[in-house]
Formats: sequence, C-alpha cells, structure tokens
Amino acid sequence: MPVFEFSAKKQDKSVVTGKVDAVDESAAFELLRSRGLYPISISEKSSGLHKEIELSFLNRIKVKDLVVFSRQLAVMAEASLPLVQSLKILVDQTENPKLKKVIRELGSHVDGGAKFSQALAKYPDIFSGFFVSMIRSGETSGRLDEVLNYLADQQERDYDLMSKIKGAMIYPIFIVAGLIVVGIVMMVFVVPKLTSILVESGATLPLPTQILINISDFMASFWWAILAGVAVLGVSFKFFLNTERGRGMWDVFKVKVPIFGALSKRIYLVRMTRSLNTLIAGGVPLPDALSITADVVSNKVYSDLIWQTKKEVDGGNPLASVFLTSNDVPAMVSQMMRLGEQTGRLDQVLEKLTSFYSREIENMVGNLVSLIEPLIMVVMGIAVGVMVAAIILPMYNLATSF
Repeated sequence: MPVFEFSAKKQDKSVVTGKVDAVDESAAFELLRSRGLYPISISEKSSGLHKEIELSFLNRIKVKDLVVFSRQLAVMAEASLPLVQSLKILVDQTENPKLKKVIRELGSHVDGGAKFSQALAKYPDIFSGFFVSMIRSGETSGRLDEVLNYLADQQERDYDLMSKIKGAMIYPIFIVAGLIVVGIVMMVFVVPKLTSILVESGATLPLPTQILINISDFMASFWWAILAGVAVLGVSFKFFLNTERGRGMWDVFKVKVPIFGALSKRIYLVRMTRSLNTLIAGGVPLPDALSITADVVSNKVYSDLIWQTKKEVDGGNPLASVFLTSNDVPAMVSQMMRLGEQTGRLDQVLEKLTSFYSREIENMVGNLVSLIEPLIMVVMGIAVGVMVAAIILPMYNLATSF
C-alpha cells in the first residue's frame, strides 16, 4: 500500500510531519483531516511491501488457503465484527506467510479508506474477478456477511469436487508411472543381459526379438538423447500453451478427446453454472456476471460461448439463445436455462444444474477409475507377454537345436 509523507498543522497551529498509509493522495488527505490535522503537503513514498510479497514466490497460496480465509472471514462478518478488526485477527490465524502479508496489506488498505473490493482488486493473481465482484455486490447491497457466507460455501464445493477428482486419479497415475519406470529399467539393464546370449550364438532371431534388442540397445546407448528430447518436448509444449493459438487448440482437444472429453465438458459446465448462480444470487447484473464467468471458466470453447451470449443479452435476446445452437452444451442445460429465465428463477435452475452435473462428475470419475485399473492390467500383461515371448522363444529354439 502506498505510504505518504506529510506535513500538517495541528489545531494549535504547530506543524507536524509523519507518514500515513492510504490508497491515494485524496484518501490520505481525508484520513489526516479525520485526525484533526490540516495538511500542508503530501507526497507519496513507496512502502516496498507489495514488492516483498511478489518476491516470496516460494510461499504459494493454495486454493485451500483461500477457502479457509473466506470461511473465517464469513464467520466473523456474521458475528458483526468490524472488517478491519476481522482482518487483523486473520493475520494471526493464517499460517501461509505470503497470505498473511496480503491480509495485513488488505487491512491497511481498508483502514486507509478503501473499500474491501478495491483492496482485493489490487491482487488479481490471488483474488479472481469473480471473488472481487461478489464482494463488491455485497458492499453495494449491504449484505456483505451473506455474500461472504455464500462465497465460502461455493468455494468449498469447488474445492471438494476438484479434490475428489484428483484423489481418484492418483492411483491410476501412480500405477502408470510405475510401469513406465519398470519398463525403462528392464529395457536398459535387464534385456541386454538376457539377449546377449542370443546375439553371441549367431542364430537367426525372430522379428519381435530383433525389434526388442534394437530398442534396448538404442535406449541404453542414447538415454541422454531421449531425456533431452523429452525435456525439449515438454518446454516446447509449455511455450505452445502460452500462445493464444496453442491454448485454444489445447482447450478444444480437452473437450473433444474420447472418454476424458465428456468429463472435461461436465467440469467446465459446473464451473460455468456455479459461477453464474453465485454471481446472480449475489446481486451482480447478468451482463457483468457473464463477463466474469467467461474468465472464470478457463476454457476457450466455453469462454467464447459465454462472450457470444453476453452480446446476445446486451442486444435484448434471451440468455439461452447461443447455448441452444451449440453442440458443446447439453440440450438439458439450454432448455432449463431458458425456462429459468422465463420464470424469473434462473439462480435456482443454475443451482439444480450445478448439483446434477457435480454428481455426474463424481460418477464418471468413479467409473473411469474402475475402467482404468483392468485396462492397465491388460496392457501390462500384453507387454510382459510380448517381452517374454521375444526372449524365451529364441532361447527355446536355440536349446532344441543341440
């Protein structure tokens, strides 16, 4: 937060100098006047605290930290504690060093005359436009405690859903990673020793055995080139995703890929309906809610759909007009949104859609995990069978030839 150096007159005409934290020069002036001082000069001097926060990249703020922050703040707002006092209490209760500093600065901003939403907007990497807009709507309507509670509930549901998805996928990912490591060890260290006898015998080797030996020799001799190639591909893919075209292609791939595409679609639909529901219930106007949701959804396919919808809504057309013609939005979503808009119960309809697709996501993840486990076993069995056949069969032929 900016620090302003000032000189001011007291009521007894004596001149004092000092420093004050404020959002801008006007806020600093008002703050000094509220203290019974008459400012003569005010000049800004950077506090350097925000830079310190930006440099502390090692203390990453996790989603769980923000969920706890929102819930604790909602509880204190419900207890009618002043916002500045609540933030000071949260500074002591927060464990994450980076978030602790951010909360301390938020308290300084608010104490300096800024609205809470204005203070939050100074940290776009931590507090999304969705979060800031919800807080702003609560300040405008005088229902900040209700909005904080509603926001905390929604964040917890998002966090629980993503935690379930990640937790369910840990086991299959661990098994696949283990198989890859074991396969590399076998090809580099074990297979060369087993096939050396076959090569030295000079016998004619079956095609599978020749392919296995060639692959094993290449991996053992050029492992460094393979590692370098993987690293280059990884870095290139990262750069590709940082481009607008690359990010767009990857977003399309995520919703079109077989099996996992259906899961991705439902995740983005839940993100869209839940965000819209929260914003509309919080009193945010529909056009603004659509703009914020387009950024929150984090997928270009659905972001473009929402921006097109906003244009239609600005032009006086129904909310569901674009969704009705899109293959990426289920007909049930479009029809129910149209019904909700016609009956004036759009927030309730969006809540029902969110609940329905959240359950579908949980069921799909459970089914995918159940399907992946036997699939891994089948692939592993085939790989082991091919490897054994490529080694044992020529050994058997060699033994029977004597």
